[in-house]
Formats: sequence, structure tokens, C-alpha cells
Amino acid sequence: MPIYPAGSLNTAALSAPDLYVQQVPPKTRYINGVPTDILGIVGVASWGAVNSPMLIGSPADAALKVGVQQVRKYDLATAIAVSIQLGASNLRAVRVTDGTDAAATTTLKDSAATPATGATLTAMYTGSLGNTLSAALTAGTAANSFKLIVTMPGVQPEIFDNLVGSGAALWQSLVNAVNNGISGIRGPSQLVVATVGASSLAPQLTGGTQSVTFTGGSDGAAGVTDAMLVGADGVTAPARKGMYALRGANAQVVNLVDLTDSTQWPAMLSYGQGEGAYVVTQGPAGASYATVSGSLNTAGVDGYGLKVLVGDWVYWFDTVNGQNRMLAPATFSAARVAGLAPHLSVLNKSLSNATGTQRSLAQQPYSNGEIGAINTARLDVITNPCPGGSYFGHRSGLNCASNPAQNGDNYTRMTNYLSLTLAASFGWVVGQLHTADLRRQVKSTIESFLQNLVDQNMIGDPNGGPAFSVQIDKQNNPDSRVALGYMQADVQVKYLSVVRYFLINLEGGQSVSITVANNPRS
Repeated sequence: MPIYPAGSLNTAALSAPDLYVQQVPPKTRYINGVPTDILGIVGVASWGAVNSPMLIGSPADAALKVGVQQVRKYDLATAIAVSIQLGASNLRAVRVTDGTDAAATTTLKDSAATPATGATLTAMYTGSLGNTLSAALTAGTAANSFKLIVTMPGVQPEIFDNLVGSGAALWQSLVNAVNNGISGIRGPSQLVVATVGASSLAPQLTGGTQSVTFTGGSDGAAGVTDAMLVGADGVTAPARKGMYALRGANAQVVNLVDLTDSTQWPAMLSYGQGEGAYVVTQGPAGASYATVSGSLNTAGVDGYGLKVLVGDWVYWFDTVNGQNRMLAPATFSAARVAGLAPHLSVLNKSLSNATGTQRSLAQQPYSNGEIGAINTARLDVITNPCPGGSYFGHRSGLNCASNPAQNGDNYTRMTNYLSLTLAASFGWVVGQLHTADLRRQVKSTIESFLQNLVDQNMIGDPNGGPAFSVQIDKQNNPDSRVALGYMQADVQVKYLSVVRYFLINLEGGQSVSITVANNPRS
């Protein structure tokens, strides 16, 4: 009784009489939506890989991978701290430099009268955080052995024990342990790399220990520009820089920290719509909505992949540096967008960590006319009060598309969410035979996914109409197309509308006549 996976047996050409069993996988498939909370942030840092997305999910992660926040432009650690406070906890941080960044180093010396270098230790990454590293070489636990301890504040010390050998062999043993780990005991260092020196003598131990500190680490941040944050695209990952390093990281919201150069906006919009991401940016600090609107029109940017805020920057209290700092509004906006489900808008949602804005601290609240002009200009602004109360929040919830059917935050987010989910879920169809069963299977899978969204109140028609339709039949798959290898699914989805204007008609007075129905119905 042979057993075959379905599709591996030619059932039309059997020759030996027997019982044949084919293992058929379930025909009903279910798909889950892609994550929508991944926030990509690009800026400068004092530690970490350059032009490579780093996964950060907590303040501790941030301290270990990019360092603590500093009072400077483009600071990645600051943007991460703000974002985590606003509920964005699935971050992809990309560090950029101006090319002058350097890794901190130190040397371990031998016992010669004029000490020679036995091994050079270099920080794993460039950046000033590497200057906090230190190392100590002491006697090991085993007899006639040595122990190397590498430390960085806030990080578990790395210990390489029982290093043996004589002269040059000992130094090589130390280098191998640091770079490759010690088999069965520990892995390679995550803080430093080692290179062997010219010494052939034993280490110098003063008082039983040789202690060294690292120097020379620099961030390469002083010369960074807005254009460097956008970076350059490339066919392969190592060639990608800045924003383009986020390709493939599944970041559906992107913040290029403190970027205000409107000449970069077209590239940002193109990236957003091509990658299925919502890129958030702003005008320069203090720039009015009229100025930013002019820049938007001059740049020729019109599409749902970019959100632009006016130059009313936001204040935030930095507990690390003990001061109230003025930060770019996109840092707050992008984090709030990423922290919401894709069918929701940031309109009228509270920003709990904002302490003020330039306009609010100057006691210059926006008039309804100004808010209307900002909406008409395809911009957004963070201000206080909001329609829901005295808190800081967004007053438009719009992207920079001029098409009113596409200009809501929820349109961008839901369109990207549905597109990326479907794209990630049906690659298995390619290579299958185009059959009626395949059509039914694909159709039912899509319908099942969309029905789940209806049940979660993420899509629908409040007036009772259908929320979606899926067509895969002979009407949209004629023989002429099927013969060429095409299979087409036409999917329509009705998004829930965001309430922007709530109108209450109040009739009051002593002469008002009120009639109450006996059987009121909603």
C-alpha cells in the first residue's frame, strides 16, 4: 500500500494493481493580516549598525542598540523614546552617518620594557558610546591561564576565561576567543572585535590585572543632512542607505527624524507608495501653513503615501537630559499612526506626552478658519484643544493627496494593509493549474479574510450594504487570458468612513411640539 503526497502520483498511468493512498492537504486556507505597527525611524546615533534596520521594542533595547538620547538634530534615540511613550513598540531603527564615524579602540600590552601590542580591541560599532567600553586582563580560573573581561555600562560583562598559551600563541588564543567564542561555553563578543599584535611575550599584569579603556569613538553625526536620511537605493541590501535600508523591513509607517527639506518629499512619496508605507514629515520649525503649503505645491507632491505637518513643532520633556525640548511633529505623528489599527485615523486622538507646541506656548490658538485652511492645503497640525477636549492631537487626519476619496489616514493605512496582506498570502497560487477548484479556493480564502475584518468592525457599510465582493470567474477570466497563464481576482472593499463633521440640528423653544412614536425604531 504505497502512500504519496498529492500531485506526486500520475493516477492516469497506474500499472500495478494495489491500494494507493494520496495525502491531500486541506483545501480550506486561512490568512492573517500582516503587522501594521512596524515603525521605521531613520536618524543619527552613538552606537549601532549603519544603514541596517535594527529591531527595537523597549527603552532597554534602544539604550543597548543606539545609545541614550542626545540634544541634537536627527537624534534617533530621542525619536525612539518619544515613539515608545506613544505606544509604538515594534520599531526598525536605521542609523546614518556622514562618513566620519569611527570605532573606539584600545590595546593590550605585553611585559617588555617598551611594551608591544599583544592584541587590539575595537568596538563592534562606530560611535561615541564605544568610548564607555573597558577591558581587563587577569589571571584565569584554571592554573597558568588568563581571563579577559569586556564591560560596557548597562550591559552584562563578557568573560573569556581560561585562555592558555605562551607568547604569541596566547595572544592568538585571546583573539580567537573574542572573535569566535569558546566552544561549548560562550559565543563571540557582541561588543568588540580583536586583532592580534606583534608581541611574542606574556601580558603585562600590574597588581594582577591589566585594565584598559577605549577611546576614539565618534558618531559621524555633525555633517548629516536631510538628503542623507533619504539615502540611496540599491539592488542589494548593502548598497541601500537611509530610508531605502528599510526596504523589506515591513515598516508601514516611516519617520525620517527632523527632515524638513521639501525637495526630498517626492522621493519619500514614491518610496511610500511603492513600498506600502506611510511616510510622515513636516515643514521647518515655525513655518506657517501657508509656507508649507507653498512648498508642497512647488514640490509637486500629490499622493496618499505622504503625510505633511505644518511647522508648528512640539515640545517634549526629556527626562534623560532634564529639559523641555522642541521636536519635529512627525516624530509624534508617525508613532501615533503606527500605534493605531489601520482602519483608524489620528484625527482627534490624544498625544499623551506632548507638553506644548510653538503656537500654544505663544498663546496663539488656531482659529476655525486656520484649521479649515490647513485641511484645504492637504496638511495636518498638532494643537490643543481638539474637538474632544483640552489635549494635544491632530486636527485633520489627512495625507497630501488631493483626491478626497484617498486623502484620509485610514485610506492609506487600510489600502496598504490589504495590499500587503494579499501580496503575502497568495504566492502559492503561481505554478498551480488553473481549475475551477483553484478559483473557489482562492475566492473563499479572500472572502474569509475580509469577513473577519467585517466582524472586527474594520470594514463595512453602516447603511447595511455589502462590505466586500470577490470575483474570480469566466467573466473576468476569459479563455484568451487563461490560455496565456493569467488568473485574475477582482476585489472590492468598502472602508468605514471617519466622521469629520458632526452636525446636530437643535430645535428648542416654548412653542416646540414634540411627538414620540409608540414603537420607536432606530
